[in-house]
Amino acid sequence: GRMKRLRRHGHESQRDRLKQELFQFNKTVEHGFPHQPSALGYSPSLQLLAIGTRSGAIKLYGAPGVEFMGLHDENAAVTQVHFLPRQVELVTLLDDNSLHMWTLRVSPFVDLSLPLQVNIEADVLSHSFLPLVYPYTPVSSSVPNDYIGRRNLEHVEALQENPVNPNQVVIGYGRGLMVIWDLKKRCAVQHIPATQQLESVWWTEDGSYILSSHSDGSYCRWMVGEEDMNEEEEKSDIPYGHFPCKAISKIVQLSTKEGPPFLVFSGGMPRASYGDRHCITVIHGKTHVALDFTSRIIDFFVIREDPSALVVLVEEELVAIDLQTEGWPVIQAPYLVPLHSSAITCSHHISVIPLKLWERIIAAGHLQNTHYSKKPWPITGGQNLAPDPPQRDLLLTGHEDGTVHFWDASGVCLYPLYKLSTAGVFHTDADPNDNMNQGTEGEWPPFRKVGCFDPYSDDPRLGIQKIHLCKYSGYLTVAGTAGQILVLELNDEAAEQTVEAKVVDLLQGQEGFRWKGHTQLDVREEPVLFPPGFQPFALVQCQPPAVVTALTLHSEWKLVAFGTSHGFGVYDYQQKNSVLIKCTLNPSDQLAMEGPLSRVKSIKKSLRQSFRRIRRSRVSLRKHHANNAAKAELAEMELAPVQRKIEARSSDDSFTGLVRMLYFADTFLSDSSHHTPSLWAGTNGGCVFAYMLRFPPVEHRADEPVTAHPAKEIQLMHRAPVVGIVVLDGRGTPLPEPLEVAHDLARSPDMQGSHHLLVISEEQFKVFTLPKVSAKMKLKLTAVDGSRVRRVGVAWFGSSRSEDYGENGLLVLTNQGDVHVVSLPAVKMQVHYPCIRREDVSGIASCVFTKHGQGFYLISPSEFERFSLSTRHLVEPRCLVEPPPQSGTSTQHRPRPAYRYAHSEMLFYYGSYYILTVFMRLSSLPRNASQDGGHDAGKVFFRGL
Repeated sequence: GRMKRLRRHGHESQRDRLKQELFQFNKTVEHGFPHQPSALGYSPSLQLLAIGTRSGAIKLYGAPGVEFMGLHDENAAVTQVHFLPRQVELVTLLDDNSLHMWTLRVSPFVDLSLPLQVNIEADVLSHSFLPLVYPYTPVSSSVPNDYIGRRNLEHVEALQENPVNPNQVVIGYGRGLMVIWDLKKRCAVQHIPATQQLESVWWTEDGSYILSSHSDGSYCRWMVGEEDMNEEEEKSDIPYGHFPCKAISKIVQLSTKEGPPFLVFSGGMPRASYGDRHCITVIHGKTHVALDFTSRIIDFFVIREDPSALVVLVEEELVAIDLQTEGWPVIQAPYLVPLHSSAITCSHHISVIPLKLWERIIAAGHLQNTHYSKKPWPITGGQNLAPDPPQRDLLLTGHEDGTVHFWDASGVCLYPLYKLSTAGVFHTDADPNDNMNQGTEGEWPPFRKVGCFDPYSDDPRLGIQKIHLCKYSGYLTVAGTAGQILVLELNDEAAEQTVEAKVVDLLQGQEGFRWKGHTQLDVREEPVLFPPGFQPFALVQCQPPAVVTALTLHSEWKLVAFGTSHGFGVYDYQQKNSVLIKCTLNPSDQLAMEGPLSRVKSIKKSLRQSFRRIRRSRVSLRKHHANNAAKAELAEMELAPVQRKIEARSSDDSFTGLVRMLYFADTFLSDSSHHTPSLWAGTNGGCVFAYMLRFPPVEHRADEPVTAHPAKEIQLMHRAPVVGIVVLDGRGTPLPEPLEVAHDLARSPDMQGSHHLLVISEEQFKVFTLPKVSAKMKLKLTAVDGSRVRRVGVAWFGSSRSEDYGENGLLVLTNQGDVHVVSLPAVKMQVHYPCIRREDVSGIASCVFTKHGQGFYLISPSEFERFSLSTRHLVEPRCLVEPPPQSGTSTQHRPRPAYRYAHSEMLFYYGSYYILTVFMRLSSLPRNASQDGGHDAGKVFFRGL
């Protein structure tokens, strides 16, 4: 016995060592656009962009692939971000009045030494660090007589340094008064007596003028001189005036090498007619454009180099405008792309795309992007040290407006390649005259729509619920909210064709059911011109027109299988004919007849409220999570099982007939010597149906029918929903994908030994022998903590030590948000890690696994978190930011310490090249109590670069 124990122990430690070579969990990068951005910063010397969010995250971006992320302890909004001049440091101000200094540490090691303590002298505007202005400053002692005693300065609204004399700053007060203050002499040099409520100031580059913008939609130009000026010298302009206008919140004027300067300002629109527009106006000589954005403007900056680009952060996207090309086109962004330009409803990942298909998708995408500028992305800071991705991967996202977006998911930047729209096949409520892009000649204000965020879906029935792409044949199938299934083929030329609908009645004449949900979409009878790219050539319309819940395509057999809450079917897209229709509806399944769109509004609302609660009680420090209410329909299907009890369910549960899983396999169904094509379907009620498929001889494939014959039916004892079906060949390897063997990318399955069927339900993994379908072994998920399998995928894990060793495994996500790897064919738990917070229902519902052990899930409506369970397949930023060469100025001189800090700590590090540390934290800003202790501290400003 002792010998046996020792041997087993030796084996276990060897297995543990192997596990460490195969599996490790990392959250690697956040793709998409930060949820609820609240502040923007830019460093011309580092060429880095910084975005702060309402949940206290801070993100830095440079050249594509250069990304950093950090998170403040405080769950408070970032209100300002400022880079320190010519240093790899930045300061953030939160709306709880705390100040934080961050530094980018460049080191291949985790540097745990305490960062420098930086102290800010608060009662003096000391320019050796950065001027910091509190609501009431010593400056008020030099206010002209007619302001004294009226306490009507309000707090400091604006602060700007003189670009040609760093000893001078202009301080602007809320009521309009501006004071030019000399930092060395500590006295006022000039008073500028503006009378309107002040919004912002700008000091022109030659130092000769100050521009001020005001709450009444006006801006003024003031000459900088030694003397105080009279009010007559004020040159005031209300660009959109005559009628009352909204405030101009920020104004910038930049000179050009030759020709007139650029004037850029946000706001100022006529209140009554265009008060709801989000505009930035650009004026250059005779060219005057009001850029009209689809969400609220947060901030903007202009990149110099004889102004080359205007970069605008709005609530839902980041837009860069090329100011050097005629027409000022938008520059396509390599990152921060709004994934949610229409709400995401599903996603699908395909690994290792063949080069030919990749090039054809890119070519189709190029034709769609001719309106973009030819100029490269203008933010180029840092160096991307990551090697080129080893393979080409696609992530496809389906959206509420019936579009499918194709993303390059090979590297750190999730880059848009191509967009497919399915709406053209149907008549929708969209009014063709509704195109807001066309500004009419001579229209005032001269609007131009910019940005791609467009949350308003023409018709929610268009929403894409399932996607399946065959990377070898270029066939694609997408299915939607109103029971529509489209089969598409990649075509490099535009083509005009009629798409005829094949109606499939899934109720199969069952009595007593009346569909109470939405109607089907109307198909256009006339031919439609489809642009180059994926073009629909076949359409299946399910009756009732319920959400499609399962979909798969077999490109060798030219078949598509689809399922809803009422049943499933198989469609032959070569002959455009039905092969099989099976009703799975239980006589008591009345709920399945209601249709989700009737209840979407209330569900979206309740999801949103629970997400707000989650954000307030944010548990996780390392990541900011704010969640998504985009997947309303899907969430509805996903929510139902969450509330189920653990005991066996009675068959009168609602949605028992809902089809969760469809799987084509060439395997042994009748006897162990003849394998045959088959279809497997799994339902919400724990039922598995298997059908044998018979094909005519090759030469008659086009005219003789394919037939389907019922072969097996398995009812799981616990009636738990079936979430996965996999057939393992004689070697215990999952069957290859269609055409994979033909393309020499997988070895032929072993058809000598016996096959096994693995059925994964929400509660257990069960292995059956084929063709007998007798139970062989099972692995139960613990019923104690109510763990349920939510998502499952087959993945290949390569060893980090030896290039040629690897194992197949099952990736599993539970309703607790844990991810597990289960070995194949032995079905043993290997590793598990906490990944998504269990309250994050929609994050869990949105998760998609890749074939190489990675995954994506939505952490907000606009961001995917990417993670990996594999040691070999990791996509994470690897980059370097070095401080720019120092010019002659002494930036090292620091003022004397005035305050101690509550704590300074290491906050976050990422990849292997850089560390982000929180530098210091001021618990609160000192106030000048004698003035007005209870007053809100107004704004804090730092000198720009």
